[in-house]
Amino acid sequence: MKVLIAAGGTAGHINPALAIARALQKRWPDTEIHFAGRRGGMEYGLVTKAGYAFHPIEVNGIQRRLTPKNIARNVAALYHLALSGPRANAILREVQPDLVIGTGGYVSGPVVRAAAKKGIRTAIHEQNAFPGVTNKILAKEVDVVFAAMPDAVERLGVPDKTSVVGNPVREEMFGQDRAAARRRIGVKDGQIVIISFGGSLGAQVLGERVADLAQWELAGKNFLHIHATGKIEKEDFAALAAKLHIDNDPRFVICEYIDNMPELLAACDLVISRAGALTLAEIAAVGRASVLIPSPNVAENHQYHNAMQLQKLGAAVVAEEKDLTGEKLIEIVDRLTRDPALLMEMGAKARALAQPDALPQICDSLGTLMKKQP
Repeated sequence: MKVLIAAGGTAGHINPALAIARALQKRWPDTEIHFAGRRGGMEYGLVTKAGYAFHPIEVNGIQRRLTPKNIARNVAALYHLALSGPRANAILREVQPDLVIGTGGYVSGPVVRAAAKKGIRTAIHEQNAFPGVTNKILAKEVDVVFAAMPDAVERLGVPDKTSVVGNPVREEMFGQDRAAARRRIGVKDGQIVIISFGGSLGAQVLGERVADLAQWELAGKNFLHIHATGKIEKEDFAALAAKLHIDNDPRFVICEYIDNMPELLAACDLVISRAGALTLAEIAAVGRASVLIPSPNVAENHQYHNAMQLQKLGAAVVAEEKDLTGEKLIEIVDRLTRDPALLMEMGAKARALAQPDALPQICDSLGTLMKKQP
């Protein structure tokens, strides 16, 4: 069976795609996996590092705020959009897939739509309760729709072919050896480990508050803090860290992207992050306490609603960006890290939300669609 997966934009779209790819190959070892995405997007690095064939297609979003720079971007986006249909068809001719799966991002649209028009079996996965525009359109055209949350079913508009399966999390997130993970990253006796990130592209305000937190930590706390800046914020955060003299201390590690997330989640005591659906699914899979700072720049403010579900269960503390100061973040982290039992309790409550059956359910459904034996 040949499978083409279209995914791009952010890790929230790409990591579920990679998880599905691995699960399909584990279930049916003869499965041949191909990916379509932007060569300039983060999908190229993640997919090729995982060893899968990559077929480039350039699709960009339209910028609603009309600045000179954005107008130029929009001209390029319209040009790429005009070419995306022919390019999608060329990829399909090259790969000859039996099944095409879209997990979000602009690249999913032309690839999955072209496959559906050719009569190739198609499926999509929607990670959020508030579906993106691309998946809303594709839902009507594909054979199978997977939703992470019940609220997405009505919004996708095709309940008869939509299954609620949760978010597919990489299998390696489950069953990590915490002690071994802490040894591998060099945690010293008694150290509290914090990881922080603003998503694969970064988040300026979150980064600024984390910098304030790092100053406080380095003044006398026995912490190891690993912070991922994201691609867009990499240079700005490096300049801020240098200005605050927090850039050359082994207790505060700065990187662009965390590519060993299962290991770091297993090793850490506390997560500080945005509240994207996949991030929360991974936090739940490992069972970690978290401080969630929802992005205010998402449709229907869905990250806030995601985060509040965890706070209501006692699994997380939610701090809205508009109210967040360095002092407030320090106060929250100080309160939580002073009480190891509380951190463990929050982690256990997060783990109760884990959905380890997402990938088996997806494989079962796709097996039925493709008439494959279990």
